[in-house]
Formats: sequence, C-alpha cells, structure tokens
Amino acid sequence: MRKITLVIMLMVSIITTAQTTIKGQVVDDSNQPIPGANISLKDSSVGTVTDFDGFFSLTVQESPPFTIAVSSVGFESSLVGISVQTTDITIVLKEGTELDEVVISASRTPERIFESPVSVERFGVKEIKNTPSVDFYDGLENLKGIDINTNSLTFKSINARGFATFANTRFVQLVDGMDNTAPALNFVLGNLLGMTELDVNSVELLPGASSALYGANAFNGILFMTSKSPFDHTGISSYFKGGITSQEAAGDNEFYDYGIRIAHKFSNKFAAKANFSYLRGTDWFATSTVNVLDPTTDRSDPNYDGLNIYGDEVSTNLRGVGVALVNLGVLPSGAENLLPSEDVSRTGYAEQDLNAYKAESIKFDAALHYRPFANDFEIIYNGKIGKGTTIYQGANRYSIRNFFLQQHKIELKNDNFFIRGYLTDEDAGDSYDTRFTGININRKWKDDQTWFGEYAGAFVQATLAGQLPEQAHTIARQTADTGRLVPGTAGFQNAFREVTNDPNLATGSKFQDGSQLRHVDVNYNFTHITGDFADIQVGGSFREYKLNSSGTIFTDFDGPIRYSEFGAYTQVQKKFADERAKVTASVRYDKSELFDGNLSPRLSVGYTLGEERSHNIRASVQTGFRNPTTQDLYIGLDVGRAVLVGSAEDNLDRDVRTFDVSGDGQNLIGASSVTVLGREAYENSFSVSSVQNGTPEASNAKPVEPEKITAFEVGYRGKVKKFVIDLSGYYNQYKDFISTENVLIPLYGQVGDGTLSLLALQNGDSQVYQAYTNSDIDIKSYGATIGVNTKVFGDFDLGANYTFSEQDFDKSEDPDFRTEFNTAKHKVKASFGHANLFKNFGFNTSYRWSDSYFWEASFGNGDVPSFSVIDAQINYRIPKLKTTLKVGATNIGGDEYFTAFGTGFVGSQYYVSLSINNL
Repeated sequence: MRKITLVIMLMVSIITTAQTTIKGQVVDDSNQPIPGANISLKDSSVGTVTDFDGFFSLTVQESPPFTIAVSSVGFESSLVGISVQTTDITIVLKEGTELDEVVISASRTPERIFESPVSVERFGVKEIKNTPSVDFYDGLENLKGIDINTNSLTFKSINARGFATFANTRFVQLVDGMDNTAPALNFVLGNLLGMTELDVNSVELLPGASSALYGANAFNGILFMTSKSPFDHTGISSYFKGGITSQEAAGDNEFYDYGIRIAHKFSNKFAAKANFSYLRGTDWFATSTVNVLDPTTDRSDPNYDGLNIYGDEVSTNLRGVGVALVNLGVLPSGAENLLPSEDVSRTGYAEQDLNAYKAESIKFDAALHYRPFANDFEIIYNGKIGKGTTIYQGANRYSIRNFFLQQHKIELKNDNFFIRGYLTDEDAGDSYDTRFTGININRKWKDDQTWFGEYAGAFVQATLAGQLPEQAHTIARQTADTGRLVPGTAGFQNAFREVTNDPNLATGSKFQDGSQLRHVDVNYNFTHITGDFADIQVGGSFREYKLNSSGTIFTDFDGPIRYSEFGAYTQVQKKFADERAKVTASVRYDKSELFDGNLSPRLSVGYTLGEERSHNIRASVQTGFRNPTTQDLYIGLDVGRAVLVGSAEDNLDRDVRTFDVSGDGQNLIGASSVTVLGREAYENSFSVSSVQNGTPEASNAKPVEPEKITAFEVGYRGKVKKFVIDLSGYYNQYKDFISTENVLIPLYGQVGDGTLSLLALQNGDSQVYQAYTNSDIDIKSYGATIGVNTKVFGDFDLGANYTFSEQDFDKSEDPDFRTEFNTAKHKVKASFGHANLFKNFGFNTSYRWSDSYFWEASFGNGDVPSFSVIDAQINYRIPKLKTTLKVGATNIGGDEYFTAFGTGFVGSQYYVSLSINNL
C-alpha cells in the first residue's frame, strides 16, 4: 500500500507540475481589446476565447516552452512562444483583410478566402456588429452579387445570379448543417425561423452552382450559418432592439426584438447552450390598386381586378347571365340583348381588410455537446423550434400565421469526419390564402349566382330607364352590393373567422400542412492520411419527403405522399508549384426515385502570383442540377386565376375537378358539367398566347424533368497597395429550365380536333391550368462582380462593389414560358465607417442602388423601378458593463421602394439596440 501511495503521489505531482496556466489580454494595433479571439495550444484542440475585454485564461498540460496560436476574424493570425508561465501577457494582433479570413463552404475544408476555388462571401461577427441594418440577416444585402427581395418585415428572400421568386427553390440555406427549408413550401422563410443573432459565429455565402458538393437544389447559391460552440463561447449574453417602422400606407408603428443566449462549459467533456429570441412589429402594407387585367383602367372598369384587392377575381360574362335569367323566366325574352357581352367581376376587399399585418418571430434552440475523450471527437444534439407570422407571396398572397417549424439533429464529428441526421417538421398553423378569403367572404354573404343575377337585373332596369352603360354599371353594382359585409363589423369578422378556419377552398381559405423531411449527411476527410499526396474527401446524403396536407395543397387526400433521393460525392484537392497552384476536382452522383440519376462534376484551378503572394487568379467549370420540387411534382391547388397541378406521373390522375359548362356547351355535349384530370394540362391543352392571338395551338407543356446547368467562372483576388480587390465573371448555360406555363384546357373536345375544342374556347368553356414544365429553348445568363475595399483618411473603412447581371432568352420562341429572372441589370453598393473613431465610439453607413427591372411571377408581372437606399448606425461601447449601445436607421431618405411586383412598399426603420456581453 505504501508503494502504491507513493506512485499515486508521484503521478499527481507530475500532473500538477505539468499544468501551465497562461493569462493575458489580446488587443489590436490601437490597444483596443479584441473580444472573442481564439487562443489555443498549437496543433491541439485545447483552447479558449477572450472575454468582452479581450482577457483570457488558458490552462494546458504541457510545461514551457510551447507555442500558442491566436486568431480572430478580421485580424492576422499570430503564433506566440511561451517560455515561462505568465499571468500578464499582452498579445497584439494586426488588422488583416478579408482575404485572410478562413472559409469552409467552398471546399468543405478550411482555407483562406484568398485561395477559395470559387466565389465566396463571408459575413462574420465583426460585420454583424458593424452592420447598420436592423439585424444580421438584413445586413447580407450589402454583400456583392447578392439580392435580397423583401416579402415582409420578417421574410427576406436571398438569391444570387438571377432566376428567383419568393419561392426561391434554387437557393439553399444551411444552419449548422441543417437545411431549414420548409418541406411543403420547398423554400426558406428567410430567417423567420432561423438563427438568433447572439449565436451566429459566421455566415458564408456561395453564389452560383454548388451541386458538386451539396447536391440537388444548390443551384443558384448556398448560404451557411454556423453557431458558436458552448465550449468556446460561454456565459450569458443578451440584446434588446426597439424602434419604429414608418410607411406612408401603414403610418408609424412600434417594433421590438430581444434575445438571450446562455452557454456553459461544465467540463472539458460536456457543454450546453440555449438561445431564445422574440420579434414583433407591423408589416409593410400592400396597397396597389393596379388593374392586373388592364393596367390602363381603374376601378370604374366593370371587370376590375386589383392587384392587392381580393374577391374581384370572380367574374362572368354579363350577357351569359342574362341568357340564363331569360331561360329561367326571371327576365323577359329579349332582355339579354340589353346586356353587353363583357365580363363583370364581383367587388373585392383590400388586403388590409383581410390581413392584420402582424409580424412576429419566436425562436428557441438548445444544444448539448459531449466530448467523451476530451479531444476533438464530439457528439451533438441540437433542437430548434420556431413560430412565426409573416406574409408570403406565391401564386397568391398568403398570411402565414403561427407557422411552426421544428428541427432535431444528432451529429457525430471530429476534425476528419461528420455524420449528421436531422428531421424537419412543419405545421402551417393558422395560415390562410388572402385571395380565397376575399372570394369566400363574398360567397358566404351572397352566392355568385345571386349576385350576378341581381347585377344583370339592375343593369337592365337602369338601361330601360335611359341610363348610359357606365351609369347602368354603377347602379347595378350598388344594387348587387346592397347589404355587403363591411370590414370591422361583427358580421364581417364572423365570416372572416369561418372562412380562414376552413381548409376547403370552395368555401374557405385555410392553408393546412404537416409535412416532414428526413435527411442524413456523411463526410470523411482523408487528408490526415493522404496529405502528402492530396487532400481527399468522400461523402453522401439521403433525404425522404413526407407530404401531408390532407388534400388541401397536394393530392394527398388519401394519405401522405412519400418519396426519397440520395447522393454521393468525392473531392480531390492538390497543391503544387511551390504551393502556388491549387487544383480542386469533385464529382457527385444524385438519384431521385422519380427520375434518372445525375452526375455533377466540378474542376477549378487557382494560381497565386507575386513575390509576396498577394495575387490569386482562379477559373472553374462545373455542372449542377435541380430536382423538381414537391410542388412541381405533387401540387393540386386551385388558386382562383388558375389550377396548379404537379406533373409527377402518379399525380396526373389524382387531380380530379368538376367544372360547369355554358348553356351552349350543354347543348353540344348534353351535360351541365365535366370532369377534368390534371393529366389534361399536359396532354390536352392550348397555349394561352396562341388563343390570345386568335390562332389556337396545342401547348408544349410536358411533365417536368430535372433542370441542369453548366457554369463557367473566372476570378481574381488580391491586394494592390492599400486596395483589396475581388472580381469575378460567370457564364451559365441551362438545359431543361424549370418554370411554369399557363395553359387552357377545353372542357370538351380534344385539342387538334378542329371543331369541338374550338367551340369550347368560343363558348368560354375552358379552364386555365398552371403546368410545371421545362423549356426547350436555350436559356443563358452571364454577369460579373467587382469589389474594392481600402482605408482612407487614416483608418476609415471604405468599400464599394458593382454587380452586372443579364439573361439571354428569346421570349418570342416560347411566349408562354416565364424564366422569372427577376434581378436588376446593374447594382451598386458602398459602405463607409470607422470601428473606433474615438475611444469606444464607432459608426458605419451603407448605400445601395438598384437599376429598374421587370418582375415576373405567378402572382403578377410588372416593373420594379430603380431605387436607392442609405442605412447608418453609430455605436458606443461601455467596457465596464460589457455593453454596446447602437442607434441606427434604414432607408434614411424615406423614399419608399419595393423589390417585387405586388408586395408592400418598404419604408424606414429607426432603432436603438443594446447588446450585453455579446462576444
């Protein structure tokens, strides 16, 4: 026992002797503390981070001498030799450039942005703190080559290089490796249900095709958000923002946003964190009264259909109503001749009558991190839940109310591999379609047949009394609208509640869904084995969709629809020529059970020039593909102006609808109604443009197939004296471009029969369907970006960038096909600021200008005028309280603008922000 005791005492003595604690502070060139800097033992995972005042304490098992590595985003990394134990070391980091920042997304491995094989943008902690935007997500719109379309106060849609709507299915957003796409919607609701600002460690954005590493749908770009580890960032931090939104239509309204982060490192093996944030405000009112059927007319048009007016989509031919009334004996014979053969629409409700414009976001997430061996091997559970209220503009305008999304992830990883699996589950909550809300409130008060009958009868009476047609229309509408439900009254509110809680679009407007997706990712990096030869990675993924809308969105009335897809990839990266040249080659294979497999190769070459290695040129070619979305395949939804029908083979016969035919049609086919299968949109339909031109021809809509792209890119990054320059150019070729095409199905006859189908068109016995299809026409796009950053007047930061975007598509070759390019040809952005103008005080301003462009989408097409926006903020740091106070404003000039046809005008926001202990 005595010997054992001596051995134990000796071991304890050795361990105690070997432990070394280093304490100190990390500062910049101006002796200002750098919070959140990483301090680690060189070539080891043992490390810590500095606190709000730049102080740190690092305990290691080694005895001096050894080396520690010190790094922070925006500064040059430093290696510091430690020869003795010390508690008073000061480490000065020199401010670097964005070229020195490390990114992971471009190659799935850490590398300087300077050497990235493709274009990549980064938005780190420093940029988040300095952005004049209200939150970090809005701040991304100041990056070069990036578009952010504002759908709502809480729903911003990110895109790059054109071809997008708010349902942006060409762009992927990953939050800690999880795709936070809503499974049924097939796109991301901005940051409504994403990451809280306090927990953001970095944001990386790859514009352009990324399918070679990230699979289907990483087509126009991919956004990566990574959170802070509770091992490295501990403690309690919080923020509060408050202010007003100001818009001419909505007035001045309060908004507030607050959040808290709690993280604790219990030991070297176990750490945990939790985040919560809550935002509430008033959304931008959409108040356009443009007549979408004829923009040259106004509400005096009897067939008026206002852009942000709902219920007026329901219309019919007035003379046809007269004929029916004569046949029923309601009107005397010949009275129908007093009625014009023109369409008349019901009176609609303005969007502000049908939407409270409440904007809300509630986010909570928690994570448990376990390192069983106290090294780099880690097991992580991450759970995220979000609930939000916003507005989404798709085929119609949707009030997304109490939308709920949850994700749960288990991940195993170390420096060389990861395995992650996650589940995404959504619940549409109390969401509803504003168009059908207006339509069915009207119908709940008075059915269409009665309303149009009263209109026709009053028109005849007014005409017989000697009124002119314009006056007769006014009297007829007043008569038919007598007793109409008035917004704000109890009757209207009761009807509104009944309609918005009814998922049957024949009588209601509720948006009902509980879809899911399950996803697994794996990746192994063999670099620790093959590093002398090349860096080699392999990986793969599997995804399963479960569509569950109970027949209200998809054709899943008889149970959930399931389908799956998988992929596998490999990448080889090799440096040579004194490590000046770097070649990256990757290839991925993906297969959906509904389509043939696709290969996505990528090859890029980069070369570093100059004696100081300060110039890098790169070139790449890659292919990508995009699988049709869940809606492209399985939607079955009547949105009023058209019936949307997905083109999956097993969907075409499940979409079954019954339509009434005119009296003349009844005489032709001996029936008052007909049944139409979704298949007919693809096999028995006319193109809309040919009918409008008076020469009806069969449409060319075919069932949708995967879309493919071949992307070429060249670029340069470098430093020329005081200027950091990043420029790139790209050229994209698309094959089987996916979009939608409106077609006309004759309710009787077959297209091409020469008689019966043409009579159906003549009698108005046809139905508009929206088909999901591919274009046979060659579609190309090209563009370029250039960004320049420098220091002026000593230490002021100045940056500017320019983006050029253009598509090559001959509309005359396929007039019914919409490419939805939806981006300006020219965009300019600039920023000017100083992080430390004087002690603890800084400021930043940003400017954005966009050229005018044409917006094309299923909700409506129209011009988006040119606009300019200036944002600014000033901030003051209180080191003793570990607090930063920020005062800012967006769109300071107050010149309201919009980024998409049909949305509300974006006004100004004025805010005050207080951040506490946010490292």
